[in-house]
Amino acid sequence: MKPLLIDGAWVTTAHAEENRNPSNTSEVIDLYAHAGRAETQAAIEAAARAFPDWASSIPQFRFEILNRVANELIGRKTEIGTLLSREEGKTLREGIAETERAANIFRFFAGECLRQAGELLPSVRPDVSVEVTREPLGVVGIITPWNFPIAIPSWKIAPALCYGNTVVFKPAELVPGCAWVLADILQSAGIPKGVFNLVTGKGSVVGNTILEAEDVEAVTFTGSQGVGSHIAQACSRHMRKLQLEMGGKNPLVVLDDADLDLAVDCAVDGAFYSTGQRCTASSRLIVTEGIYGRFIEKLTERCRTLKVGDALDAGTDIGPVASAAQLETDLKYIEIARAQGGNLRCGGDLVKGSNEGYFLQPALFTDTTNDMRINREEVFGPVASVIRVRDFEEALAKSNDTEFGLCSGIMTTSLKYASHFRKDSQAGMVMVNLPTAGVDYHVPFGGRKSSSYGPREQGRYAAEFFSTVKTSYIRA
Repeated sequence: MKPLLIDGAWVTTAHAEENRNPSNTSEVIDLYAHAGRAETQAAIEAAARAFPDWASSIPQFRFEILNRVANELIGRKTEIGTLLSREEGKTLREGIAETERAANIFRFFAGECLRQAGELLPSVRPDVSVEVTREPLGVVGIITPWNFPIAIPSWKIAPALCYGNTVVFKPAELVPGCAWVLADILQSAGIPKGVFNLVTGKGSVVGNTILEAEDVEAVTFTGSQGVGSHIAQACSRHMRKLQLEMGGKNPLVVLDDADLDLAVDCAVDGAFYSTGQRCTASSRLIVTEGIYGRFIEKLTERCRTLKVGDALDAGTDIGPVASAAQLETDLKYIEIARAQGGNLRCGGDLVKGSNEGYFLQPALFTDTTNDMRINREEVFGPVASVIRVRDFEEALAKSNDTEFGLCSGIMTTSLKYASHFRKDSQAGMVMVNLPTAGVDYHVPFGGRKSSSYGPREQGRYAAEFFSTVKTSYIRA
């Protein structure tokens, strides 16, 4: 059994859950301890005790710890990437790349430990100066999803520690393995006891205990809208700082003047890689009528060549769906789309692999309208739909006609339309001639509308959430 990490000690519990491989459901990766309310509360109390010393530690000390974590992640990227692919289901290539991303995030925030700056300003009053500085918040509760089991925890944990906060980390139940490895690496890197605590287990127990605790000063969450709404209500009762990332229904607009081959490449990448299980996936393909027929033919042809199989097989393009529950959701939405008049152009069938796994051929729907459920609700699987429009103006209107606003993209060779789309797209991130999925680690990440709430994640903008501003007035 892999234990919890509380107050610098590995803690076993009476209850543990199996972690199974979605490419081979008969394979148990390991057993992972499940925390109860008592263990979670102990982790919160440990983080609160550790906060004063960690908050006042010198930047060099924090830099060295985060930098050691980055080096360890890079040195073990194949091992960790393999574990990631075994427990989450993305291909080994993607698993290793995600581990490299996590390392780069820790290295970036190691540097930020030494780059924290303030302002010294003259007052409007004589002989008075004003100093503006940033200070840590306290205990931060971190709750992460299963689709990026090492990158998303890293882009929350690294800045939390960088800016002097202590952490209680609850990963998704489906992917405890990467979380445990990250905890082990932090422990080996010399993190002081209580500064970082890992509590694996059920959201209804661990998550709610974090939300109810008075010692938790801030909560950062990535996951579904429903859970995000629950967290927002709980945090409002404590008047604590809150950051939510809650998904998307991202459009990729393809105009008549687009490079057809590039448009197809970007659509396949954005819609189907990582088994479509990305909040930035381009699940709505909005195509103008002049290129519509050629785009559909070429995209259909490409989709039929995608190899679905074991995440660790070298020839696999699309790994398994992450769980039985998610596979059931994907199949449900495929049936809903068909019932509402969508034309299932290809895919949507279960695939038999060499092992029992959750394999689904990527599904492509044509002849859909923007009011269909397949275009309104986040499926979170390898399912994409195409919407036909007359021109750029209708494409822009359709792309903005959604309650989400995380990411959007446009394929065009027109500087005029690219500039117009960048300005008027109601999304937090806009891609021009690129897949909607795939972002850099050193720049802001986040959306608008129902996709996000609170300050942006990643890059220097992370300071907005993980620190608070103090203004000091000094008379000479």
